[in-house]
Amino acid sequence: MKKVLTIAGSDSSGGAGIQADIKTITAHKMYAMSAITALTAQNTTGVYGVVDTPPDFVAAQLDCIFTDIVPDAVKIGMVSNPEIIQAIAEKLREYQAKNIVIDPVMVSTSGSRLLSDDALETLRTALLPLGTVITPNIPEAEVLCGREIKTKNDMLQAAEAITASLGTAVLIKGGHLSGDAADLLCQTGDAPAAFLKEGFEGPRVENPNTHGTGCTLSSAIACNLAAGRRLEESVRRAKKYLTGALKEQLDLGKGAGPLDHMYRIP
Repeated sequence: MKKVLTIAGSDSSGGAGIQADIKTITAHKMYAMSAITALTAQNTTGVYGVVDTPPDFVAAQLDCIFTDIVPDAVKIGMVSNPEIIQAIAEKLREYQAKNIVIDPVMVSTSGSRLLSDDALETLRTALLPLGTVITPNIPEAEVLCGREIKTKNDMLQAAEAITASLGTAVLIKGGHLSGDAADLLCQTGDAPAAFLKEGFEGPRVENPNTHGTGCTLSSAIACNLAAGRRLEESVRRAKKYLTGALKEQLDLGKGAGPLDHMYRIP
């Protein structure tokens, strides 16, 4: 059985974060492990409290995982302060972790910045370059490249800039643009200046319940990488899984509800 580690915050309502990741990994018939970076008090209507895990305890969780059940892939989500980010980066390097998918949770759905300048700089310099692929949405990609993204051509230029600066592949999620849900994958080639660019077009599912979509997509990519698939194929399969979870039209809670992660299980 393939093993996938999620490093993220806990969502008490079960729709995002650690809980969404574990459901996604389980739906892919893989073994899920977790290192919790924060506890949150939240539900479908919002986040009402956050308690960060002490950085040394995050490191201890990672030590326990990597010295016993070695992950075939790692997904990283909410990391809220520089000390936690640094601790994670050090352990990933120490244990030579592979197939690292980083969902850089930096900007809320309403557009508010979720990370301090210090945390953002540590994320940019210490953690993101370790990723096999990072999966920012458009507001997060704007922060990383320092320019506005209004069109698909803007997405392309931003992806190239981010890939060049970080030396890692980037999947910019296009859900904030109008039209189809077009994502853009940009990878480094054998030569530093060579890019493989491919748009991943998918139907936009009319569903207001999208809580945890970013967590779910990045976890699904990690599962496919753990299975030994190439990055492009991993993204395609992850997009297909996410689209299916949205099409189920699960409707729980009073706000933006969660997905049906288990839709493929009879």
